[in-house]
Amino acid sequence: MAITKLDDLLKIKNERKMKLAVVSAQDKEVLEAVVEAMRLGIIDPILIGNMEKIEDMLKKFGFNLEEFNIINEKDLGKAAEIGVKLVSRGEADFLMKGIVDTATLMKAVLNKEWGLRTESLLSHIMVYEIDTYPKLIYLTDGGMNLYPDLEQKIKIIENGVQVAKAMGNETVKVACLAAKEIKDPKMPATMDAYEITRKYQEGYFEDGIIIDGPVALDLAVSKKSANIKGYKSEVAGDADILLVPNIEMGNGIGKSITYFAGGKSAGIIMGAKVPVVLTSRADTHESKLYSIALGSIIAEKITN
Repeated sequence: MAITKLDDLLKIKNERKMKLAVVSAQDKEVLEAVVEAMRLGIIDPILIGNMEKIEDMLKKFGFNLEEFNIINEKDLGKAAEIGVKLVSRGEADFLMKGIVDTATLMKAVLNKEWGLRTESLLSHIMVYEIDTYPKLIYLTDGGMNLYPDLEQKIKIIENGVQVAKAMGNETVKVACLAAKEIKDPKMPATMDAYEITRKYQEGYFEDGIIIDGPVALDLAVSKKSANIKGYKSEVAGDADILLVPNIEMGNGIGKSITYFAGGKSAGIIMGAKVPVVLTSRADTHESKLYSIALGSIIAEKITN
């Protein structure tokens, strides 16, 4: 059964607790979310970073330091290398970004010798819970890829589908967003969406995926709008994944959900050998906790 509420992520117990390597863990908000996830039995954390600062924060939280596995490394680049190598050796199941900048962490993840690169593309998936929508919505990619081309968009869809299926969705409906529903050479988003839909119709994608596009946002998420406009589609008003044509649209939709609609969220980077939990400093404690739980579920699916 598909997960429809982010709170349900916190109730799922894997066969074993996933080991989470937290890179540069000396961040109060990140550390609080990690500790709570540990207390809920979701993860077994490995804290990499400035040991003095990490221990000081843990003491202020009132925790016993003996409960934690802490690796002392003040250098952000070296901390990222340690985290990635722990995963490469099978000593950790997935990664989380602490105060290290994204570029430094991704450089380690993509290292050709000991990194976690695959033939896929790294992409960011946000999972949103909104009171006005009957299920979770998966938005991609509003965080990593600026202006993906056709081939990259296909890989972004595949990453998003992997997340949606890990969340229990047997059938995943993908809306390739654009400003209108017909292809127009002056609007590249419509051309790419048309080609992706054509490939879907020709059987390019795995079973359990339904793709439609180009399609405007209102038709993708509102059955009422689709009925009024006479738009017929299996995806219309029932989309799971919103594929955006560029980072501006993804960023705008995502922040609108958060700040205008009060949506809850979890975020993850896919495309590496394991999921990478990457949250914004502006994200709530709740969002960070949900993101860790999401990463744990995906990591468990991958390792099995």
